[in-house]
Amino acid sequence: MKNKNPITIALTLWSMLTALIAVSILFIFLRWGAKGFALFIQQWPLEDLRITLASVTLTWLLLGILLYLLHSKRVNTDNAWSAAGFFLIGWVYLNLLSERFRYGDYQYYFDAASNLLQHKPLPDTYLYPPLWATLLQFIVPFGQDNFLLILWIANFISLMAFYVLLQRVLEHYGFSTRLAAIVTTLFMLVNTPLLRTLFYVQINLHTLNLVFLSLLLYPKRRFLSALTLALAVHLKSSPVILALAFLFELDWRWLGWFALSLLLVAGFTVAIDGISPFFDYIHSTLGLTALQTTTFHETSFDSFFRSIVPFLHINLIWARALTYLAKALLLVASLFVVILSVKNRAFFSPSPLHPSPNGRGDAREGARLANALPTLFILMTLASPLVWEHHGIFVALSFLLLLKRLDAPDEWLAFGFAYFLEFLLPTFDLLPWSYGRLLAPIIILWLMWKAAKKQNSSRFFAAFNERLNKLPMLEF
Repeated sequence: MKNKNPITIALTLWSMLTALIAVSILFIFLRWGAKGFALFIQQWPLEDLRITLASVTLTWLLLGILLYLLHSKRVNTDNAWSAAGFFLIGWVYLNLLSERFRYGDYQYYFDAASNLLQHKPLPDTYLYPPLWATLLQFIVPFGQDNFLLILWIANFISLMAFYVLLQRVLEHYGFSTRLAAIVTTLFMLVNTPLLRTLFYVQINLHTLNLVFLSLLLYPKRRFLSALTLALAVHLKSSPVILALAFLFELDWRWLGWFALSLLLVAGFTVAIDGISPFFDYIHSTLGLTALQTTTFHETSFDSFFRSIVPFLHINLIWARALTYLAKALLLVASLFVVILSVKNRAFFSPSPLHPSPNGRGDAREGARLANALPTLFILMTLASPLVWEHHGIFVALSFLLLLKRLDAPDEWLAFGFAYFLEFLLPTFDLLPWSYGRLLAPIIILWLMWKAAKKQNSSRFFAAFNERLNKLPMLEF
């Protein structure tokens, strides 16, 4: 082994240890059966053994993948920053998640999927279109613990896909590969909405990944772009607002594929469970408008105005009126910023160094979509009747793309304050301070309006983007 590359030696040792572990597990099972593992495994208090073992397994597999990539020279000067961030994020979150012994919200999915399996109506606690419950009913027979484990693994895979897709989207908007990797890594390392998404086994990452795919696939693969957005809408209905961005393209072929995809995905649900789950969903959604209770870390306009009713001594109907007024103003402001961003190409402007997505130099195709989308993410999030802390992940692109446009110190100060409120501040319930996550996207919408009026990108961004590309890298 003296003349062998250290990476080759490490990969060989990893492979031998993996084989040894696999053989020992197989031997225990064949010799004593499933009960035999009780002699070799201990479960500590405040620990979910399945999650712990899954975390350890995935951590070990990530190490093997990294060693293989280094051994096969797949990691090079072009992608080293991306690879480093990918594995860092994977190992950090596996360690965080392995310490979590109680997960929320998956119980709502289990109840909904169980009801569909038993041909019962969806419960009122399930506030999503029926597609997710339709898919999950096939794993209900595995039991509730294994149901959670499967969702947990799916969410971790989605987390790693989110890292890759967010970086690709930032590159699409003109970030260099290195800067996109650094921004994505730092953004994900400390991120309250992302943590809460994973801790509550939420479907946000699945939904957002589909939206990112829809953007990246357009216009080369129109049908797949339309299908992925349709799937996102059927997972969580609010992304339907993002279809407005495609209207600016006046691409009737894409809109036709989108309408067909919506029908096809709905048809899948109807074929398995009938049409009644859609009526259950509509009933549950309409019930949100009649809510009278308030949770202070649920930071929708609805929640905020309900929370101040006792102090203003007004009827609840006035809180609803104020909510509708605030959302109407949000809609008008958002559409104004969208139109301004599209007109001035605030966030995306194809150039020789930043080609159009169709590769033919047509600046019109895809540019309007890319410029409209960041603002619509804010509208999509704040227009919802429920805005939990984990919903903040949907405004990720709205925040990060402003890095291209900020110049003045007051703009950086406002951005930093909004970023702190949305992504760094832990969840808490203290009126009115916990409604900072309602204020943060509004600050960003104001900054986007200022950015849309500018002609040039940030000087700091341009200089930093260029210098990063000139930094030397270690050869592997």
